[in-house]
Amino acid sequence: MSAAPGTRLRRPLRRLASAVTLAWTAHPVAGAGVVGIAVAMGIAPVALAWCTKLLLDDLTVPGEGPALWALGGILLVTCLSATAQSAGRYMYAELRRGVEIKVHSELFTAVNRFPGLALFERPAFRDRLELAGQAGQAAPSQIVQGGAGIAQATVTAGGFLVSLAVLDPWLLVVFCVAACCTLSAELRLGRQRAGMLWKMSPARRHALNYSMLQTDLQAAKEIRLFGLADFLHGRMTGLLRIVGQGERAHDRKEFRVQAALALGGVLVVAASLTLVVLSALDGRLGVGDVAVALAAVAGAQSGLSTLVRQIADLSHVLLVFDHYHDIVNESRRQLAPGGEAPPLSSGVGLRDVWFRYDDEHPWVLKGVDLDIPSGSTIALVGLNGAGKTSLVKLLCRLYDPQQGSVLWNGQDARELSHASLRERMSVVFQDYMAWDLTAQENIGVGRVENLDLPHLIRRAAERAGVHETIEGLPDGYQTMLSRMFSIGDDEAAGVSLSGGQWQRVAVARALLRDDSDLLILDEPSSGLDAEAEYQLQRGLREIRRGRTTLIISHRLSTVRFADEIVVLREGRILERGSHTELMRREGGYAELFRLQAEGYQPEVASR
Repeated sequence: MSAAPGTRLRRPLRRLASAVTLAWTAHPVAGAGVVGIAVAMGIAPVALAWCTKLLLDDLTVPGEGPALWALGGILLVTCLSATAQSAGRYMYAELRRGVEIKVHSELFTAVNRFPGLALFERPAFRDRLELAGQAGQAAPSQIVQGGAGIAQATVTAGGFLVSLAVLDPWLLVVFCVAACCTLSAELRLGRQRAGMLWKMSPARRHALNYSMLQTDLQAAKEIRLFGLADFLHGRMTGLLRIVGQGERAHDRKEFRVQAALALGGVLVVAASLTLVVLSALDGRLGVGDVAVALAAVAGAQSGLSTLVRQIADLSHVLLVFDHYHDIVNESRRQLAPGGEAPPLSSGVGLRDVWFRYDDEHPWVLKGVDLDIPSGSTIALVGLNGAGKTSLVKLLCRLYDPQQGSVLWNGQDARELSHASLRERMSVVFQDYMAWDLTAQENIGVGRVENLDLPHLIRRAAERAGVHETIEGLPDGYQTMLSRMFSIGDDEAAGVSLSGGQWQRVAVARALLRDDSDLLILDEPSSGLDAEAEYQLQRGLREIRRGRTTLIISHRLSTVRFADEIVVLREGRILERGSHTELMRREGGYAELFRLQAEGYQPEVASR
């Protein structure tokens, strides 16, 4: 069922108001300047035509006419037009720069208002996000420029149409009918182009991903080792051809329609000029009138064409701007108020938790019940895919369970604000982030307010066993941990750490939150050698004393000293207990422990 005409009109008007407001708040002086100069530029051709008429009339019939005044007006309008063009370009550049900063800021803020990760795993949302970035950056300044262009074209076309109406009313009718037909066709083409861009967005984003692999250091190793350059190049160009085919089909349609419209415009001009010539031959128009009429025919045609094109372009920009507008507004609705998370006094728990990433995939967690009492250390073990990391994401409210609840001091975590809950946690993720920042900043982002407190950052690094490594870097804690970027004007690339060193930096980042109520360690030593793992575990045991801790590890030597070990298998809790109790039961944990222990036993030579 199609929307009512009023609804169809209100939506673009709201988008127009939103875009104009965004541009105005980004740089009000430049926005007003662009519009004001455009209006002045629209008046200039009409004023020039009438000054020319006055000059010709006075020259044709000498007398006390305003010839010199008309000539002065022509020179003044010409000078002002030349100056206004340069001023308009400067004002638009200023507006574009202001809008770019504001849009990047708004979109960055909007995306980070989404408290969880579910949306970011939906391809349609990623497509819309990419279009939102493109439209948000370009649309507001384009809309202001388009609005200024419409104002300019309206003034120009309106002035010349009034001139035509004075000379011959039929000329006004012909031009208005032609303009309405052209506008209808251009608006239809604009809607079709917006639909084509949305349809091509997945292929374009996928092609961009292949293109970005060229400069990705992690990808560069395997591209060269496995000879993937031709394979990836073929995928990228194949996708770009698909995009090109979609765009080409629409461009051909636009060409056919616009060529027909251009031919119709030529016929309108020919008919109008014929009427002017016939009127002049009949003596109804003088020389000055003919000059104004000729200028008005050309000006009205050019002004109306520009007006129609600007309206069509504006309509297209507003359609694309929908993506930016919708994401920003949707993000504002995402943040439920929620209460402040209190200090962890009784503990954290899961009650009959069922979870899967979407309805098309199997359950990752199936009716899990788990208690993490305050001050205790609980360990989660299990094979890959058992649901351990998913459980951590639920505790951090990066996702919410489809059934059941996550409890904080017995209260459903969904009743608490995301920010206050996460403020009371410190987490080392298995897939930790290696930021393109200095060593000090890489640790300091664990608690941003401590970023400029080097003694706290150094203490966290010492606890994680990475202080000596950082001190040995070329610039110590000020060394850029990136081969992609440098600091300031220094052209030299930064330093790349090993996997184990990066893991210790990630641990130090989490330990900077030494006042957190809940410490979660997801495979904190997976990238370390035996000696480094021993040193880290010894340090972590000191830090964990008296704190509520959840440890996830495949290395069972890491978890054997936990207060309770919970074994997950295929999304369910298989067994739980201390290391001694689980070994005595001879169940799944004991089997896993013996399998790992066998790797450290000397082989008995067969005889």
